[in-house]
Amino acid sequence: MARITASVYTSHIPAIGAALDLGKTQEPYWQPVFKGYEFSKAWMQNNKPDVIFLVYNDHATAFDLDFIPTFAIGTAASYAPADEGWGPRPVPTVIGHPELSAHIAHSVIQQDFDLTIVNKMPVDHGLTVPLSLMCGQPPASQFEWPCPVIPFAVNVVQYPVPSGGRCFALGQAIRRAVESYDEDIKVHIWGTGGMSHQLQGPRAGLINKAFDTAFLDQLIADPAAAARIPHIDYVREAGSEGIELVMWLIARGAMADVAGGDPPRVAHRFYHVPASNTAVGHLILENT
Repeated sequence: MARITASVYTSHIPAIGAALDLGKTQEPYWQPVFKGYEFSKAWMQNNKPDVIFLVYNDHATAFDLDFIPTFAIGTAASYAPADEGWGPRPVPTVIGHPELSAHIAHSVIQQDFDLTIVNKMPVDHGLTVPLSLMCGQPPASQFEWPCPVIPFAVNVVQYPVPSGGRCFALGQAIRRAVESYDEDIKVHIWGTGGMSHQLQGPRAGLINKAFDTAFLDQLIADPAAAARIPHIDYVREAGSEGIELVMWLIARGAMADVAGGDPPRVAHRFYHVPASNTAVGHLILENT
């Protein structure tokens, strides 16, 4: 059967993508950020999956206020980088895995989660920045992403947004779906977005290191407790965009220990402030 071998958690800050695209990674401001992912790129080469299931939020590129799915799974054969107003990022087209996507959609919907099935959509920085951070970024014309990717978009932009508990339970349903797929493949599940940040209003630029650090601790050791954090706590403590952290709970819910297996091994943990106007958080957990 297919199996989830690891989960990856990372911020997907658009300015990180711009720093990569414009060759600024060695500038003093950005160097500490990218140094935190040096281990991750080496780890990725040594732990290459057959498929990445990547949880992210769309930033008004594939979806807008006319159409707001709570959970949307990409089932296409490929996904082009989106033009977010300044042209598409110079990165490769993302290759999908329609067979596994369709299987997960069928299984998760039969487990009473309503998913929107998307057969065509561009993917923005929410998905491509994590891939660049973990896989490196030679020129697009000379490079392919290391494996197929299944995009899974979550609405954390327009209220109402899903609860942490709902996302955690969804991760468990995704694990069951993957394990029922009749092919011996290794799958990574990535939760992206966050950490604490607010982009507007009097609290614009908010960063709460104490909350972020406590969330990382709890995500590792007691994810069920992290899943019980109410929305108001995210907004108060982590800013209006801190709610993106519920997407990390989808990835965490898919890990083996949640279903009674052994605790995951922490392969890497990294935290840095600031990057643009937010905090960078990153974690790699391996199923043992």
